[in-house]
Amino acid sequence: MRFDVLTLFPEIFAGYLEQSLLKKAIEKSLVDVHLWNVRDWASDKHKSVDDTPYGGGPGMLIMCPPVFDAVEHVQAQGPAPGQLVMLTPQGRRLDQTLVRELADHERLLLLCGRYEGFDDRIVQGLRPLEVSIGDFVCNGGEVPAMLVIDSVIRLVPGVLGDETSSKYDSFAEKRLLEYPQFTKPREFRGMTVPEVLLSGNHQAIAAWREQQSLLRTRERRADLLDEPGSNRRD
Repeated sequence: MRFDVLTLFPEIFAGYLEQSLLKKAIEKSLVDVHLWNVRDWASDKHKSVDDTPYGGGPGMLIMCPPVFDAVEHVQAQGPAPGQLVMLTPQGRRLDQTLVRELADHERLLLLCGRYEGFDDRIVQGLRPLEVSIGDFVCNGGEVPAMLVIDSVIRLVPGVLGDETSSKYDSFAEKRLLEYPQFTKPREFRGMTVPEVLLSGNHQAIAAWREQQSLLRTRERRADLLDEPGSNRRD
């Protein structure tokens, strides 16, 4: 799977690309990440990419010309155009359903905003899929882009050491939070591992885990149980 990240600060990704599962996935050629500096398409000597908003208001907006030129150039670099994703608080909320949809694409272009956002004609003309990571504001789209990459690559075949790992993650299939898990030692500071997990009875363990997922979801994210496809059991 290929990711093209369009940003004003590509240096932010340097350490991120050299860590953990993503680094291994890149080394195995399962994932390919390309960084593009939108300033390279600025037309003036100052490499300007932003200007004041018409009608007044605080801050600066990212201008159309460098973004259009950057996106059109980057789209032409791959064997086929990718899905353009704009990271913005105004977009569709990122959840596991959307992650699965994004993972169905062979290529994603992640457009990272800064300052007060984008000239709206970028949305009108390029028609990106607008994606939000939550109801809050970040300094830019770089960290949200990393979250998209991190969540999507888990669904790329071969990236996880155990291909069943993602199946049991919170939100993966039943819109339930993941059950509690334990490892050695069996007792720590008076806290013990539930006996059922030590029983070797796989059917009982599976039933306990399902029950715990439901209980944890009801306690912490009851809103998920009211959503379609939540598999609620009262």
